[in-house]
Amino acid sequence: MTDRVYPSAKPTTNGTRNGTATTPAAASGAAATGTPSFPATKAQLYGAARPAYRPQPKRHRYRRSCCCSCCLWVTITLIILILLVAIAGGILYVLYRPHRPSFSVSSLKIQTLNLTSSQTLVTNINLNVITRNPNKELVFYYDPITVTVTSGDNDDVNVGAGSFPSFRHGTKNTTELKASIKGNGQELDDASASKVKSQLKSKSGLPLKIKLETKVKVKMGAVKSPKVRIRVTCEGIKATAPAGKKASLASTSNAKCKVDWRIKIWKFTF
Repeated sequence: MTDRVYPSAKPTTNGTRNGTATTPAAASGAAATGTPSFPATKAQLYGAARPAYRPQPKRHRYRRSCCCSCCLWVTITLIILILLVAIAGGILYVLYRPHRPSFSVSSLKIQTLNLTSSQTLVTNINLNVITRNPNKELVFYYDPITVTVTSGDNDDVNVGAGSFPSFRHGTKNTTELKASIKGNGQELDDASASKVKSQLKSKSGLPLKIKLETKVKVKMGAVKSPKVRIRVTCEGIKATAPAGKKASLASTSNAKCKVDWRIKIWKFTF
């Protein structure tokens, strides 16, 4: 039996491996294409596995900066508008010196004010109200005014109702308004009827409250305001029932009228 002798593998020398020569040009080509040459080092292997880094544009920061700029300009614009309105209001106040009109009850004549056997309140009252416009430049335009007369601490008794016609209230003018107040035949409950009877017989009389409600427009030079609601409340009036056919006058010496409204002209309120 013969022994076979196998030649041993020759080590790779001078840049050859398994009979393939690695030249400097091939190595440079491999480096250019990004493919590691053999034998490859660890740095070449890890470098080939990593993707190329590409910087992304910072869009979020750009959007945030735009939003901040818009908010800043809007705030500045609002501040400028507020300042302009305040300056215009100050100029208007200095030039025109606006004041609210005043109201007062000049007389309240009672023709009928009694309680029937069926506890129904029958009333017939003539009401006179004086309104004054103290302004030199302001003109008021009133819509028809509704008038309501009530009695009781909580306005639980409706005495009567009426109205004033619409009118123009000129500058530095005093106007007297007249209305006829009549009851609507309200039937009172036992407690309210008993209270009204005792107050009509007393010396102090029946306390009355008068409410005026309407809408008014103000003209100041060439500027007109939109119509706004106005309510006038007059208290401190004492009424007594007439004796026979002769009318009685209610006591209005302590009557005070409160005007509740807010007039706006160019966002200027007075």
